[in-house]
Amino acid sequence: MRAAAVFPATKTLGIVPDFPEPRITSPKGVKLRILQVGVCGTDREIASFVYGTPPEGYEYLVLGHEAFGEVVEVGAAVTEFRPGDLAIPMVRRPCVAPECVACRMDRSDFCMTAEYTERGIMRLHGFMTEYVVEEARYLSPVPASLREVGVLVEPLTIAEKALLEAVRVQSRLPWDFAAYEHQAVVLGAGPVGLLGAMALRHRGYAVTVYSLDREPNRAADIVQAIGGKYYSSQDVTVEQLVAAVGAIDLVYEATGAANLAFEVLRALGPNGLFVLTGVPGRHGTTEFDTDAILLNMVLKNQCLLGTVNAGKDAFELAVADLAAFDGKWPAALRGLITGRFAMEDFAEPVLRPAGIKNIIEIGR
Repeated sequence: MRAAAVFPATKTLGIVPDFPEPRITSPKGVKLRILQVGVCGTDREIASFVYGTPPEGYEYLVLGHEAFGEVVEVGAAVTEFRPGDLAIPMVRRPCVAPECVACRMDRSDFCMTAEYTERGIMRLHGFMTEYVVEEARYLSPVPASLREVGVLVEPLTIAEKALLEAVRVQSRLPWDFAAYEHQAVVLGAGPVGLLGAMALRHRGYAVTVYSLDREPNRAADIVQAIGGKYYSSQDVTVEQLVAAVGAIDLVYEATGAANLAFEVLRALGPNGLFVLTGVPGRHGTTEFDTDAILLNMVLKNQCLLGTVNAGKDAFELAVADLAAFDGKWPAALRGLITGRFAMEDFAEPVLRPAGIKNIIEIGR
């Protein structure tokens, strides 16, 4: 069985031609034939050897955490899946520390020890191979109608978890937050940003996407197709953005660009929520007017929220929302996938990304 991997010791990428095919060893095990795997910025950073840790005893780490597969075999105790079903596997696995309340409650996305493991990232092989075996509890079913876009579920879970948390945070307000239309600004027009924009529009937010590239471009077309507005940071300053949008109720940050994030944070409206999902690169020290930022946050009752990974609730919501997006904006949703590659060519989108979302097609 083949697998696409990184080799940290030699700083190389390559195909492992004889990766062992997994077998079901647990009554709750499910064997998946991997159909597609998405490529994201995390894969690119692992391939740049910024981070990423192979499992113990291996010199390589199989890449891929955005996977979509078809069930081919189930363990004796599995009742929720059967061969032929489609499914999405979760990424993170819990730590073993007894004192970690989050992991003991099956919420490893809130792990308190940082000793979790992650498929294709941290001490567990990923999904960029032909078959994997997972426990049923780490899988979410996907309807057959989403076969062409099911690979987008995992990146959508980032937005879903953020919005689940946003609802909880904004319940602090002494009125029904959901009863009013709200202005949301999405920073970044990559897959996470655009899927976040779709999730926000689906919930009734007025959405503005603020990104680097000038129009015309495919991302701007997608934003406009879902009823949002698009501005390029090359043409519109943050001050001009705020003048055009008005009071910003929610910012969904999906760039990892610290300078931009803190500049827009200063423009957040009263009672606003700023959600950070991007992971900054190592670009050295950046100076901010921290006094002004703290003053704004205190006087305007603002909240700053960081979120990473996702739990089962976000995966299930992502499947439901993806189906809704497919009904509302089928062309825009499919337009997110701009590159399809065979496993043998996996290094191309990992090392030289282009377009919006690239995927590796392993099975059909």
